[in-house]
Amino acid sequence: MPDDTNTILNNRFVQLLLESIGDGVFTLNKEGLITSWNLSMERISGYRADEVVGKNCNILEFSQCFGKQCPASPMECGILKYGKVDPTECFFKHKNSQVVPVIKNARILKGDDAVVRIIETVTDMTELKKAKLKIEEASRRMKEYYKFGNLIGKSHVMQQVFSAITAAASSEATVLIQGESGTGKELVAGAIHFNSERKNKAMVIVNCSALPESLLESELFGHIKGAFTGAVRDRAGRFEEADGGSIFLDEIGEISPLIQLKLLRVIQEREIERVGESKKRKVDIRIITATNKDLYALVRKGIFREDLYYRLKVFPVYLPPFRKRREDIPILANHFIEIFNRKTGKEIQGISREAMRILMDYNWPGNVRELENAIEHAFVLCSSDKIDLFDLPVEIRQFDFHTEPEESGSPMPDKKSAKFMLSKEILLELLSACDWNKAAVARRIGLSRSSIWKYMKKWDIPNKKPAGSPQK
Repeated sequence: MPDDTNTILNNRFVQLLLESIGDGVFTLNKEGLITSWNLSMERISGYRADEVVGKNCNILEFSQCFGKQCPASPMECGILKYGKVDPTECFFKHKNSQVVPVIKNARILKGDDAVVRIIETVTDMTELKKAKLKIEEASRRMKEYYKFGNLIGKSHVMQQVFSAITAAASSEATVLIQGESGTGKELVAGAIHFNSERKNKAMVIVNCSALPESLLESELFGHIKGAFTGAVRDRAGRFEEADGGSIFLDEIGEISPLIQLKLLRVIQEREIERVGESKKRKVDIRIITATNKDLYALVRKGIFREDLYYRLKVFPVYLPPFRKRREDIPILANHFIEIFNRKTGKEIQGISREAMRILMDYNWPGNVRELENAIEHAFVLCSSDKIDLFDLPVEIRQFDFHTEPEESGSPMPDKKSAKFMLSKEILLELLSACDWNKAAVARRIGLSRSSIWKYMKKWDIPNKKPAGSPQK
């Protein structure tokens, strides 16, 4: 009796242990029939114990056991041959037919060289799978967040631009893109076109400032043979070439009153007349324009037609200057590094801290285009795996550097006066303000770093911050 009691207690202990485990656990006999099924297995599979005990485990239709689908016959199962199933990611079918991602484990217990029991464990990966999908989705959204077509930026102002592009792309409204030179107005136009219903048709680009009035008229509207000297054949204009697609008129503020009038008619009637011809030709086009000028100021001066202005700015998009979106500088700099790595075959990995600080402080009058040119310049000079301070163009390194004024209120010299007013006292004050960074001092006053070293040597100023100097 004591042995029977111990056996009962042991069995009860094992049962409680199995019920307390979070993973699904079930056992099979050597014929592959289920002999036990814990509570977690009920939760994971949807099957109650009384529904599966005595049945074959292929009721779960595991997607993979030993590199293949669950066999129809238990005698074909690799567990009897190999004695175990190492942790394997697979799927099984829930009672409600849903597919459940799991990690499966299996072992056999033997007694006197005969198989007594097969034990299998199932770890539910549903929540982890959801988490992975969320991470992948977040990663995908982050890429979208930073990039829209060829436009890149994570700043709030660029997110507003991306939202405006999305809205403009879903409509047929005439768009006016405004922004300084080098901000990417043509990229915005392209993003609008290639995200619109017209994306499979042509996008025609015309720089309105590149041609005089007579040539621009012919370029836009086309001409017939004999319309003017040199017109030896009929020629379709850019509006006709854009039929079914979009036309992007860059520098729209430069067009003459005649072209303004003819463009107004195109917008109103969606018709054009070739130069020298009275025949009207229908065109189905989306008009996108851009300017770096204040068009409304030109309207007030009588230089630009007011009625055309309002026709063009049905949906305005404003591109901020680069100095208003400084948090995008590292992203764009790395983007250009990737581009020039592919072009040059170099393997530059990034930008040094000192060089990045210069890029972040610079005012970027040439906007994004100037940054691209600066990185290309750096590629010519860079001989290491990182772009350093002296790889950057000299005008960027020696710009007029501004910081917050000192608490004492003492004025700092500017780069124009520093060369003539620099003294030991002023240099010490600058070194303290720049945390003893000689390159930063040089940038602030428009001198080279070697000049700062010479002045320090001349006035016996130590190379490092003296001990006991107040921390900034």
